[in-house]
Amino acid sequence: MFEPFSKLIKLLNSEQAPHQLSLAISLALVSGFTPTLGLHNLLVLFLLLVLRVNISAFILAYGSFSVIALTLDPLFHSLGMQLLQHPELTSLWTDMYNNSAWRLARFNNSIMLGSLVISLAAVIPLFFLSNFVIKQYRSQIQVRFKLYVEKFSKVMKIGGFVKRFSN
Repeated sequence: MFEPFSKLIKLLNSEQAPHQLSLAISLALVSGFTPTLGLHNLLVLFLLLVLRVNISAFILAYGSFSVIALTLDPLFHSLGMQLLQHPELTSLWTDMYNNSAWRLARFNNSIMLGSLVISLAAVIPLFFLSNFVIKQYRSQIQVRFKLYVEKFSKVMKIGGFVKRFSN
């Protein structure tokens, strides 16, 4: 239970730039919210490998967003159905489905379409929000945390010293 939390703390305390961690979280949102098989996930994988992104942060965020996506599937389905059944978009979906390259994108799946629309709408705000949170953590909480760790380690060293010579 504490392992994902400790990995998160290690990532936040790492020397990587905040924008690298934020980009990993943002890419994980797109992959985690959408079903695995899709052309957009190949693009996410390509960006993950080409850009300097923390892969550990991506994997941790991907797992979290995948769990969240399970609870949001009804929302994804309803949005996808509204888009697929919209009268003005019917010709677009028909033309895309008749093209074999777009058929691989699986936009005829309501959950795929709805989750992709929501994740693409949320990816930029999530990038800036996570970047802000990481910077705030590093400037305020990380400094205090290091002070508490130093005090705790001093107490433990003194305790070990006293224990060693008390017998």
